[in-house]
Amino acid sequence: MPVSLVILILYIAALFGISWYAKKRSEGNNENYALAGRKLSAPLICVTIIGLAVGGASTIGVSEHAFRVGLSAGWYTIAWALGAIVMGLFMAKKYREQNITTITELIERHHGTGAVILGVLCQIVIQLVIISLQYIAGGSILHAILPDIFDFQSGMIVSAITFIGITFIGGMWSASLSNVLNIILIYVGILIATVIQFNKIGSMDNLAAALPANVPWFSFIDGVGPVTIASWCLTLITVNLSLQSILQISLGAKDAETAKKGFVWGGIIMLPVGVLAAFLGIVAKAMFPEVKAALALPQVIVGLQPLVAGITLAALWAADVSTACNLLLSAGTLFSSDIYKRFINPACDDKKQLMVTRLCVMISGILTLGLAMTVSSILGTIMIGLALTAAFTMIVFVALFFPRYTSKAAGFWTLLAGLVTIILYKFCPAVRIFPNVIYLEWIVCIVAYIVVAMISPAKKESTK
Repeated sequence: MPVSLVILILYIAALFGISWYAKKRSEGNNENYALAGRKLSAPLICVTIIGLAVGGASTIGVSEHAFRVGLSAGWYTIAWALGAIVMGLFMAKKYREQNITTITELIERHHGTGAVILGVLCQIVIQLVIISLQYIAGGSILHAILPDIFDFQSGMIVSAITFIGITFIGGMWSASLSNVLNIILIYVGILIATVIQFNKIGSMDNLAAALPANVPWFSFIDGVGPVTIASWCLTLITVNLSLQSILQISLGAKDAETAKKGFVWGGIIMLPVGVLAAFLGIVAKAMFPEVKAALALPQVIVGLQPLVAGITLAALWAADVSTACNLLLSAGTLFSSDIYKRFINPACDDKKQLMVTRLCVMISGILTLGLAMTVSSILGTIMIGLALTAAFTMIVFVALFFPRYTSKAAGFWTLLAGLVTIILYKFCPAVRIFPNVIYLEWIVCIVAYIVVAMISPAKKESTK
């Protein structure tokens, strides 16, 4: 049996072992399952936010982009880190103090039912898109580890089964505790791969000589460009302030100060990962110039000594596990709390709601596997989906910091305006007056909220 397959089997077994251990803590009610009973420590918050951020996009996606543009692709993960730090410093404590379960509970306190329904649907769509990208990255990794056993699609299927199973069993406790193992694997594996492959090449001069001359491979700015870097930072700071899966991590903290510390630590610790993944993408370009970009990082690692290759590729797969579990849990929590319990069966008890949450986790996983079969570019797709969080950030920012200026009608119309903007930007080139959709999204959402708040007759009622 190949060494890499043995390592993969042992890793999967360890994940399910952790999940079964976590199952005992997650039983009883939906809060235990979805929010770890609000008992997470700062270190667990730290590894959980790193696990969510450092997924397929931050490893396989960054190396895929670096394969084309160079080291500046690492700014994607740096932008995630900056977002986590901003969340920790300014918002994590405020969210935890609200004693809510979902972001739409906060929206409902200051806005109408329409905003709640549309908000839930938009949040679920955003997270399903990101989950599907974890399957793509997971499939490419398993295909690279064991090409005789997994093709790209079967690798995605095995990834989906594992991601769904772990989340289904242990909920937030499972995601948090498994991230302790995942983060250790990710950092050790990528660091080992970087050192070994650079030693094979010998020097930076040798690496530069093996690369095409028309790309600024080692510039930290020029390859991606300052406009794209700025858009990544704006998008991912926005995401950290309003995406349900990130909010859910802060809500799982045992108190507000713990949430703040966990996010700040997580942001600082995740900073180096993107740079290392980008550097390995450049190495892949030098060593395998004709390989498919999405397989760049796995291909470099396959050439390592079998034991090291198996550990490193398991580390990359761990990045997908850590992200997908949080997102699946978040999608299930949104539906069970804000759709099922609120509109379908308000009288349901905790046991029934817990069952519905677990069922939604499974259904979300199956739907996203189908979506994964149609997506081509990891970073390109994820940035479009994440831009929609601008509307949520606008709404919750007003609710948390300027509650007396909230308008019940403005929540719905801001979300709708944000959704329409994303669709038009994607399919109508004439609308693309900015280099990235996030800029247009923010302008539209700010204007929409202010205008509706000024003209809505519900404004006076909401500011009493």
